[in-house]
Amino acid sequence: MNDVFGFGVIVGVVSVAGLLAVVSNRLSERIRVPAPAVFLIAAAVASDVITRLGHFPTVDVQRLVTVMLILLLFDGGMHIGWRRFRGAAGPVLWTGVAGTLLTTAGVALAAHLVFGLDGRSALLLGVALAPTDPAVVFSVLGRREISGRSGTILEGESGANDPVGIAAMAAVLGAAGHGGWSALGHGAGEFALQMGIGGAVGLLGGKALAVAMRRLALPSGSLYPLRTLLAAGVIYGVATVAHGSGFLAVFVAGIVVGDIRAPYKAEIERFHSALASLAEIVAFTALGLTVSIASLAGGNAWLVGLGIAALLTLVIRPLLVGGLLLPMRLSGGEKLFVMWSGLKGAVPILLGTYLLSAEVPGALRLYQIVVVVVTFSVIVQGGLVPAVARWCGVPMRTVEPEPWTLSLRLREEPTGLRQHVVAAGSPADGSAIKHLDLGEDTWISNVTRDGELIPVSGATLLRAGDQILVMVNPAAPPAPRTVFDASGPPLP
Repeated sequence: MNDVFGFGVIVGVVSVAGLLAVVSNRLSERIRVPAPAVFLIAAAVASDVITRLGHFPTVDVQRLVTVMLILLLFDGGMHIGWRRFRGAAGPVLWTGVAGTLLTTAGVALAAHLVFGLDGRSALLLGVALAPTDPAVVFSVLGRREISGRSGTILEGESGANDPVGIAAMAAVLGAAGHGGWSALGHGAGEFALQMGIGGAVGLLGGKALAVAMRRLALPSGSLYPLRTLLAAGVIYGVATVAHGSGFLAVFVAGIVVGDIRAPYKAEIERFHSALASLAEIVAFTALGLTVSIASLAGGNAWLVGLGIAALLTLVIRPLLVGGLLLPMRLSGGEKLFVMWSGLKGAVPILLGTYLLSAEVPGALRLYQIVVVVVTFSVIVQGGLVPAVARWCGVPMRTVEPEPWTLSLRLREEPTGLRQHVVAAGSPADGSAIKHLDLGEDTWISNVTRDGELIPVSGATLLRAGDQILVMVNPAAPPAPRTVFDASGPPLP
């Protein structure tokens, strides 16, 4: 009975901490500090006050955060979807791969020349700090909608460069037993192998999952979200066992299934969105427990970290990643916004823990530098993202939650229904429904504006941003998309 009592206390305390973490999002909005920073700092303070909290084995933290990243990357891939990714695939891959490698070189050079770190320590620090982080990017942009391609580029880059950074760290640590050009060749080969296998497994696994989601019926609707969750785990496991990047595999698989029409798709998306929110809390809390604020304040790692953070934010990323953005079809403001918004987060800290477990010389100091850089990035860069968007002229609006929904269950796929969003300046913007050239086989049955249903009649005036549900004759050609100029996500 004593064991049951003690376990009950643990469950209760952990649940209270979780509830506080959930509601802390309201606090982060008021103080304009992204929620991940709140979780990280609160956990670090708790680990100093209650010393037992700081004694979790590093390997256990790595495993826990790895599982959380699987959830975050798969949900992030689903949120982007194939249609959005295809429209920005070049910039995403270019910044996600080439940008990560160039940032690694830039940080390593600065750490060596400016702060006097030896060559290998500087390289490891560069690899750890190069990736941007999906948890922070999705958290900062989560309730904000950015017009144009800059938002897709940021989300895609943060998902693509995490597998690149993790594979690069594994390659650099694995090349420790080689020397000179042999180490470089071994590292490059290992990196290419992980990227190639991970991408292939993700693509094939995503296509197989898409077929299963559409064609393989399950006895209960509650099992459909569990199927996609477990499939993501299988995809990660297969890619990892095959010596590929499991993180890249789950991200690619999420993109592949993001846009498909499938039974219970809305429930699947809501389930993974909730898991991703939980994963963000767990990942930053677990990593925060590995940080000792007292130890950090005792040395000069915080000073070096602030210096590197400033150089990375104001010089290295603008010069190197900004150079990659020059030939892209983005406005000057959009390019500046992408340069600023390369936020660091859980992945760099996770890579820092790899240095601790590999017992790299000076690993603790390198880890402390990584933590300082991440804290600066989340609080300063992340907190200023909305203001920078305004200064750069990048349209960003906060999407208010819409907690009420009307659902209609159908046994067969609704082939005669389409969703559209009225775009500003489209023929439908400001026009009455009866004046639209939709044809005789198309009817607008539902209009939602600012989270409210609008009565539909021939005289109803449509406005930009209206979400409309269109009924069509499946045998007739669809209404031209140019009438609305923007399509919403497919019906679940």
